[in-house]
Amino acid sequence: MQPARQVEMASVWIHARLLLTQEVAGRLCIKPVAVYDNKNSGTGVECMALAHAIMTALIDDDLSGIELAKDFEASLGFFWHASHQQIYQELHKLADKAWLNKREVQQSGKPNKIVYGITKAGRDALAEWVYGVTKTQSAKDELVIKLYNLSAENAVHLATEIGDRRQEMMRMLYVYEKIRVRYYSDPESLPTRSKGVYLALARGLGHGQQFMAWCDEAIALIAGTEGS
Repeated sequence: MQPARQVEMASVWIHARLLLTQEVAGRLCIKPVAVYDNKNSGTGVECMALAHAIMTALIDDDLSGIELAKDFEASLGFFWHASHQQIYQELHKLADKAWLNKREVQQSGKPNKIVYGITKAGRDALAEWVYGVTKTQSAKDELVIKLYNLSAENAVHLATEIGDRRQEMMRMLYVYEKIRVRYYSDPESLPTRSKGVYLALARGLGHGQQFMAWCDEAIALIAGTEGS
């Protein structure tokens, strides 16, 4: 096979394998399937999904905005990204709709904080939403386009980028596994809702492991094109 054709075939094959793991690829390979888009604030699917993600995070505890943002990053944030500003904006909208209530809590030695809790109307809206059609958005990843331009000259660079992404995923999987071992080691004994959380976590672990396997395959295949 001619060197140019070999590189082309390697690029197409790597892309095809990447498409199988596209759901976990994202910008950093850990980007969730759908992301809140500030340009669609107040209207689109992303806004509605963020609203329900926030209400889900408030099912068990009332939280302040900063507490919610931190909790979001440590749990739902693994699957659904939103900035602190976006979370605060959505909190105000949900409170205006009476899906959340808010109250001021006095703190000694520091400013009072506003704590949000989900209302009965919010719980009803969340329960109804679960029965609706699940909407997703495909993740976009520049690496896919770069792989279409794979050549002997850039093979080392692209292999390095894929290796960096593999390391990032490995770090994420380490966190996932620590959470699984600490809180979800016996799925059968979990309360019903916790079983759902476990399944979401298991999904993330499975996709991450699949992505790492793709990285290994891609790096090995690209190595065969270097200097071709």
